[in-house]
Amino acid sequence: MYVKDHMTRNPQTVTKDVSISKAVEIMGRNNFHRLPVVDENGALIGLVTQGVVEESSGAQSTSLSIFELNYLLSKRKVSDIMITDVKTTTEDVFLEEAAKIMIDNNISVLPVVDADRKVLGIITEKDMFQAFVDLLGYGKRGTRFVIRCVDQPGYFQGISKLFADNLANVESLAVFHTEERGTEVVVKATGEIPVEKMRDILLKAGYTITEIVQTTIDGKRVKHPVK
Repeated sequence: MYVKDHMTRNPQTVTKDVSISKAVEIMGRNNFHRLPVVDENGALIGLVTQGVVEESSGAQSTSLSIFELNYLLSKRKVSDIMITDVKTTTEDVFLEEAAKIMIDNNISVLPVVDADRKVLGIITEKDMFQAFVDLLGYGKRGTRFVIRCVDQPGYFQGISKLFADNLANVESLAVFHTEERGTEVVVKATGEIPVEKMRDILLKAGYTITEIVQTTIDGKRVKHPVK
């Protein structure tokens, strides 16, 4: 998965001479919390966030009225408070690489820029969470089988063949390594074969199933016995 597949394209931007109050208005009207700041050529030069606005204005602790606060913010420019050391990514970067940048720098957003630093998009931690949910097929019709595996080449081939032989389409899968449970593979499959029959086929072949959860056509999640 690439950043370009999950970022918000062509995000709203502002220039450095825009008032802070105008930036706050834009964020509030569009229900987001960050605004890239660009120069006259559209190249990224900074980032203004709701958190930065609150910190610089003392909005959480000031005794000023909302009218007085808004007046002060209307007199100050975005350039006075914007973050200038902005971490960025490019659209062809793998999603996990962008996530690592966020983790390493304790940030929740990355502007997506091209070679000239022009803003192509923006990706947030919420987008990362949504990508994870989509990857595992949560909420989509199908059945999730969690199967304990031996961590060796070719082991999953046998599992995959059983699903294919029974016309069950594997729509998503993930492999997890844990100290407590060892290696597990999570398979999300759809098909006409009943859940119980597919379970019995896997068990007969010697596989250990630790969880079976079916998402029905109306979105309900049904947990099935593993034996």
